[in-house]
Amino acid sequence: MKLRLVLGDQLSPDISSLSDVDKGVDVIWMCEVRTEATYVKHHKKKIAFVFSAMRHFADDLRGQGHDVRYTTYDDPENAGSFLGEITRAIALTGADGVIVTAASEYRLTSRMETWDLGVPLEIRDDARFLCSTADFNAWASGRKQLRMEYFYREMRRKYGVLMQGDKPVGGQWNYDAENRKPPKQGLIVPATYTAVPDQITTDVMDLVAREFPDHFGDLAPFHFAVTRAQALDALDDFVAHRLPTFGDYQDAMVQGEPWMFHSHISFYINCGLLGALECITRAEHAYHTGDAPLNAVEGFIRQILGWREYIRGIYWLKMPDYKSANHLNATRALPSFYWDADTQMNCLRQCVTETKQNAYAHHIQRLMVLGNFALLAGIDPDAVNEWFLLVYADAYEWVELPNVTGMALFADGGVMSSKPYAASGAYINKMSDYCGSCRYKVTKKNGPDACPFNYLYWDFLTRNRDTLEGNPRMGLIYKSGARMSDEKHAAIADDSARFFKALDAGDKV
Repeated sequence: MKLRLVLGDQLSPDISSLSDVDKGVDVIWMCEVRTEATYVKHHKKKIAFVFSAMRHFADDLRGQGHDVRYTTYDDPENAGSFLGEITRAIALTGADGVIVTAASEYRLTSRMETWDLGVPLEIRDDARFLCSTADFNAWASGRKQLRMEYFYREMRRKYGVLMQGDKPVGGQWNYDAENRKPPKQGLIVPATYTAVPDQITTDVMDLVAREFPDHFGDLAPFHFAVTRAQALDALDDFVAHRLPTFGDYQDAMVQGEPWMFHSHISFYINCGLLGALECITRAEHAYHTGDAPLNAVEGFIRQILGWREYIRGIYWLKMPDYKSANHLNATRALPSFYWDADTQMNCLRQCVTETKQNAYAHHIQRLMVLGNFALLAGIDPDAVNEWFLLVYADAYEWVELPNVTGMALFADGGVMSSKPYAASGAYINKMSDYCGSCRYKVTKKNGPDACPFNYLYWDFLTRNRDTLEGNPRMGLIYKSGARMSDEKHAAIADDSARFFKALDAGDKV
């Protein structure tokens, strides 16, 4: 008899650890363990989502005739760790072997490889991803630059997605240039999918409120999908109501509209309730039936078939050294407003507030507001990574770390991006309506009333000149800076020094 361990982000009957399960003999073991819930202080809503989805998945497996043993977080017998639980499970069941799919995070998989259980342990590859780590490593081998665009094209060819023979549908691989429209006046955003919590979910919410009272975030209202059927409904809802306009406004930010036209299915793909390929196929079908335009469908597919697979490949290619990367030697502590939203910068106040409420923010909020400020302010990558990992319900280290270290902070020195994603207040003003409600003036470049992003942008370039000036994509901007007067440079330095003094003192900035 084999013991089949299923982790909290492996909620798919197609997971490799269950591919040959013997219903009449094998035992499936699932457990809510303290080590995973608290290795960072995850958002309350994230813990509730994962625990509820796990409990629903266990019930689904039982309904299919499987012998499922499930340890809840508050079970007095809970050993508190996967190793402790598996050791206990072997003793209880008499299993002569353990089968598990490799964890998505290096931290846990490397720990699994050291387990001494007294019975054979088989760790299987996670076949849910569309590019295996071996295939990604082969693609990366010998390349001077690991650019996502070229990887994405290979994946399009491999899976025949949006292809006409060897050519991309529409004649272009990428329609990103059409996907950067700023929000217009009177833009109507369709409501996102919401599920009504059932008894299992409300029980989990009670547990989270009791066991994790000091964790970040709002627990209620809770309306995530927690079953496979609900996740499919969420996918259908996106395709029908938001995909047609997703392309145009995927980068737009609007105060009071945290969900915008995004799908919000990263929660469900990353934990296993949805498969990546089925989401891609569903969107491609919408294009072929005329229900969504090519720029929207291609942009959505690129995020899954291109970006998601690429990010995962980079993670496993570069770990464990990637976790300690700090190319720009950033050391500043994470400001308190990342937790309490107590800042006069309205863009940051909005993004942190919505993150606290929803355990979600879309990719431009994460990259160009929250990440951009961390980059410009020189915040320690370890602190930024921990924050991003714990506050978002779709965050696991394999997806969070490359996005933050590589994209947001340029801490990997250009492994992923050819230049830092640094921007002044002008970008935020173009892509959002945040600036109109801000105490600072986005059109002012210097002085106490100027948008801090404006002078911090140039201060960032000055601080990192020795590291960045030789970057061929940074040459023009450094030449522009060189044309500034001495008085302008002095004003930038003075404003930045004043801002950082207040920030480091804990004053409200």
